[in-house]
Amino acid sequence: MTAPLMRVVRADLWIDPAFDRFFREREGVVLDVFPRRGADEAAAALLAQAHVYHVSAAKDELPKQWFVTDSLLQRCPGLLCVSSTGAGYDTVDVAACTKAGIPVVNQAGGNAASVAEHTFGLLLGVSRRMLECDRRLRREQGFGREDVMGHEIRGKTLGIVGIGHVGTRVAALARAFGMEVLATDPLLDPAEIVRRGAAPVTFEELLERSDVVSLHCPRDKTTLKMVDAAAFARMRQGALFITTARGGIHDEAALTDALRSGHLAGAGIDVWDQEPPPLDHPLLQMDNVFATFHTAGVTHEARRNMAVIAAEQILQLLAGHRPPRLINPEVWPAFQARLQALGAGGRTALAATA
Repeated sequence: MTAPLMRVVRADLWIDPAFDRFFREREGVVLDVFPRRGADEAAAALLAQAHVYHVSAAKDELPKQWFVTDSLLQRCPGLLCVSSTGAGYDTVDVAACTKAGIPVVNQAGGNAASVAEHTFGLLLGVSRRMLECDRRLRREQGFGREDVMGHEIRGKTLGIVGIGHVGTRVAALARAFGMEVLATDPLLDPAEIVRRGAAPVTFEELLERSDVVSLHCPRDKTTLKMVDAAAFARMRQGALFITTARGGIHDEAALTDALRSGHLAGAGIDVWDQEPPPLDHPLLQMDNVFATFHTAGVTHEARRNMAVIAAEQILQLLAGHRPPRLINPEVWPAFQARLQALGAGGRTALAATA
């Protein structure tokens, strides 16, 4: 049987070259790149022929017409799989994919080392007031070193909300700095949290006991605005708030109020409701806020790793092998049936190159 030609489609956003090279070096797979702006008909035509849509996870970089919605799925009758470019999948309606029998995969863990490092960069920068000192040195004279005196993190308590790939690495770094580590994660039992290097506590207890609260949980309907005004009020006086998770999990207005009142001493923020945030955002006006542009996982090493594991996972899936990062596992039987309809020859050919 002649192997069917499998089409992988992505938008023309930047991606490490390893992803494109991975497919262009393999027989039986074609990679198409569509223009995300200015040529909607051409883009729609490529997506209509796609077997795999490798979609950007960056909600503010991809035009909304190319988000994976029920409407888009109806225009892509041959689509077998949706692959997110990152650990998150804010641009994907997973429920719609599940209804259509389409597996959704992400690249969880591929950038964990980079995000964990960035978390500690934010934490140290805020705790030691490094950014505040840098800014003042550039614009004024006459202040003393004690005016920007910070705190050691040794001996402090770090509370980790979500101890998955990133949270586990953050816990290890925290222990190396001599911190006590607490964690809460509804997906893990207490014994597993202990195995990952933290003492298991409730969310409320974590807020009350931590000198630093760091978010590493996914964004979904259970976590949206989870860290609200009441949560910030529950945190210790003078505590620090760090997030490298997703915008929308914390309430930006409530965080602004908590910082303005002096209840919180500082914050390190990598993720925003709107990315990048507007220049007049109140949090950007505060010297005790270390702000970055969703770059925690954006390093050369992480981007290459994400590209490689994404390409490998897509080939595994097209070869009929269950991928390791399957978001909606209940669709697997339906996916296998649809793949079988394309012909066993295609799976055999892809399996040889995966």
